[in-house]
Amino acid sequence: MADKQKFQIFRAVDAPNLENTEFQSMSPLTPAESAGFGRMTEAGAADGSEVRVLVDIPGFSLVRLWFKEDFPLPLHSHDVDCFYYVIAGSLHLGTEKLGPSDSFFIPAKAPYTYRAGPEGVEVLEIRQADHWNFKNHAKSEAFYDKAVNIITAHREKWQQSKRPVLNPPRPESAG
Repeated sequence: MADKQKFQIFRAVDAPNLENTEFQSMSPLTPAESAGFGRMTEAGAADGSEVRVLVDIPGFSLVRLWFKEDFPLPLHSHDVDCFYYVIAGSLHLGTEKLGPSDSFFIPAKAPYTYRAGPEGVEVLEIRQADHWNFKNHAKSEAFYDKAVNIITAHREKWQQSKRPVLNPPRPESAG
């Protein structure tokens, strides 16, 4: 690990895929959850996202996520707080639509999910931790059936997708 007391530069070109690191662990899955994730993987879920660890210093991490249109992110939680910043594109978090320069905070252990908008979404995940746990809360077979259908319907388009265009911040509303 790098010494966090010294000046450092982190280049995006050198950022590893999250799956090639030890930053995230996963809580044990039930046999049904494991089968569901397996079905999603076989259908091509990997074509719908890119997750890169941009910064990895003790006690701090910065991760860039690119979820393509309608990527089926399962309901899940982490064991540490996380702050998200939308770089480009849009997402739906519950009833809220968020776009460039919007942000949201998810406290540790709070289950959540969001859905990428029609142009996809790029977000930064900021944590005061260099390791976290992913706990799946998507328990129903209906979720995995729907996820596989979404993946199958979008996979070819995802393979050709371009990152969402970086948009300027929205103008402030008139007072």
